[in-house]
Amino acid sequence: MAMTVGPYSIFLLETGEFALDGGAMFGVVPKNIWQKNHPTDDQNRIDMALRIMLIQGPKQTILIDTGIGEKWDPKYEAIYRISHEKYSLKKALSQKGIAPDAVTDIILTHLHFDHTGGCTYQQAGKLELTFSKANHYVQKQQWDWAMQPTEKDRASFLKENFEPLTLGKLILLEGEKEIYPGIQILISHGHTRSQQVVKISDGAKTLLYCGDLIPTASHVPIPYVMGYDNFPLITMEEKRTLLERAVREHWVLCFEHDPKIAAATVQKDPKTNRFSIEKVVTF
Repeated sequence: MAMTVGPYSIFLLETGEFALDGGAMFGVVPKNIWQKNHPTDDQNRIDMALRIMLIQGPKQTILIDTGIGEKWDPKYEAIYRISHEKYSLKKALSQKGIAPDAVTDIILTHLHFDHTGGCTYQQAGKLELTFSKANHYVQKQQWDWAMQPTEKDRASFLKENFEPLTLGKLILLEGEKEIYPGIQILISHGHTRSQQVVKISDGAKTLLYCGDLIPTASHVPIPYVMGYDNFPLITMEEKRTLLERAVREHWVLCFEHDPKIAAATVQKDPKTNRFSIEKVVTF
């Protein structure tokens, strides 16, 4: 089932499953609070979705992010508990009748491995572009950061996922931009420099693809910030700004990594000023 916003039909596609350390995902929030909704396995990992967005317009077939990809060796598959048994990018697109060559545009929120892995695949020992005809939109500041990452986040940037994009249609943006009418890129710097958060709106209805600014529904409260974030205080202020607007304008937030809640509206308690999920939205 799709959600229609202006001329666009929008779908959320599951491209795989993986797991990350629960403590890293929730930072300073105590485990006895977050584990109620996110139980851990024997290695303290929590279930994570790899949910991308498909936007189909009159002449466009757009993906936001591409999942984790299938180029992993067994060691790292085990570390991150990566599974494509139930979901994969290929299956998700096939179910919609979409061939890779039909994808016109890909908006990459940022270049971490769980967002760009599906951009390339290996064939006969050589890396190939999955979507060779598509424009790939990345912020220039994010590209520069990924090419020279810090010691803190170096492991999150795997160049085999994004460096080959230079052989295709790589478009480096600088700042906020409307890609197509009603499809706007907003910028977030807290998780990593120049993450692209995507807003789709026709004035009456608005979706926000949150990327890793708000990775799960449990991260809606302001203090719930990942240990992976490079600039957590900036993340908190960016969340506050967007959530205020989301409440005021009744936006639907789409969560890339929540294993149970794909999308929801949010509310704010006038007494405590705390943000929370108002209503789960399915489409």
